[in-house]
Amino acid sequence: MAYDEELADRIRAAVAHAAGPAGYREIRMFGGLCWTVNTHMAVGAASDDLMVHVGTDGVADALEHGARHARMGERTMGGMVLVASTDLPDSTTMDAWVGPAVERARAKA
Repeated sequence: MAYDEELADRIRAAVAHAAGPAGYREIRMFGGLCWTVNTHMAVGAASDDLMVHVGTDGVADALEHGARHARMGERTMGGMVLVASTDLPDSTTMDAWVGPAVERARAKA
């Protein structure tokens, strides 16, 4: 699965902003990219979607805000959602998805 380079650049900027000096790691995975904070996946770029780790407790809220279930083949990926790049018109919207995911990853032990 390829990923949109422009979207990846926008995600990269949002992760850098949210992670600050604590840093992050960018990893190529399954033909896409993912960003980890504190060794835990926060977000990813898959095709032309932002993949966001919202946790199992955050899926329903994310779906209400325009995300859709992330799937790998026929399997729904627990705690992960996809947000179409067309639903991320500006940095404020991107930050609203990326910031909480970075904080979730940072809070894990």
